[in-house]
Amino acid sequence: MFTNTDLTGYTVLVAGTPEAARRAIRRYGAAGATVRTLSSPAAYKPEMLDGVALVVAIDDGDPRWSALPETCRRRGLLVSREEAAAPGGHVTLIGGGPGAEDLLTVRARQVLQEADVVFFDRLAPHRNLAEYAPGAELIDVGKRPGHHKVTQREIERLMIQSAQEGNNVVRLKGGDPYVFGRGGEEVISCAKAGVPVSVVPGITSAISVPAAAGIPVTHREISHLFTVVSGHAPLTDAEYEHLAGLGGTVVVLMGVGTLPQLTAGLRRAGMKADMPVAIVERGYSDSQRTTISTLTGVVTAAGAAGVKPPAILVIGEVVRLANGCEETAGKLAELADTLGA
Repeated sequence: MFTNTDLTGYTVLVAGTPEAARRAIRRYGAAGATVRTLSSPAAYKPEMLDGVALVVAIDDGDPRWSALPETCRRRGLLVSREEAAAPGGHVTLIGGGPGAEDLLTVRARQVLQEADVVFFDRLAPHRNLAEYAPGAELIDVGKRPGHHKVTQREIERLMIQSAQEGNNVVRLKGGDPYVFGRGGEEVISCAKAGVPVSVVPGITSAISVPAAAGIPVTHREISHLFTVVSGHAPLTDAEYEHLAGLGGTVVVLMGVGTLPQLTAGLRRAGMKADMPVAIVERGYSDSQRTTISTLTGVVTAAGAAGVKPPAILVIGEVVRLANGCEETAGKLAELADTLGA
């Protein structure tokens, strides 16, 4: 396969049925080549090879293609044999993990290679998406706080429409599709429309981003459970009471905007004032940063640090185990003294 090479100025002949050859046609076109197509062995004419630098022979199951590679070799042409594109007409939801490209799963990379269309979010690893999904149409449907570029219902409509047109559709999300990723809604929409859909799980940021800061969500004799909470909207008093009463570790996704309500609610529910809290911003990026404080001090600390989303909140004794744990413990002790806790 030559699609990682700049083929501008070269002519490539892709031989195979339109359905089987559609991925190759896109890939070589994206690499800059002038693409000619030959959809049937019966349509072959010798002049079709004039000016061609490479012939791509797609294995579409027709035995009559067997003579073409030998014909090309006699004319001194390069021949690349490729598998037929996977059948289209379905949707695959992919969890892209916390954003680092090397944390994409092997299966995710394989599915992207066969994609015709990719709808991707801003928190998904998309910087080199054109390389992972060569020739695919890439559509940014990312949501930002207070601004949805494309509504959820419109995303679902576009995915279904594209699949019904015969495409392999990939919905690439950050984290895991089923952890506050609205993956369930998208699967239900596809199923109602009669579109086959599958899910490739991803590494959820609820576990991986705390780990990037050296914080385990569980630790023997410190925390034997953890709870993952959406901070998108304030919780009810009953929910605060449940969280405070459970103990263990609380991990909050999308919680920067509701941090004051969250901390006040947990204090009202009886969580101690000096409970350690960490805010991990932009996990696994070059600008990753961790702000550590206590339940009653974290709002002030976040304001002083200029904390902004995307960020993960970790509430619990495990925060004392963060990278540089001795320094962390010392800072927390000082805060506790200041608060009189």
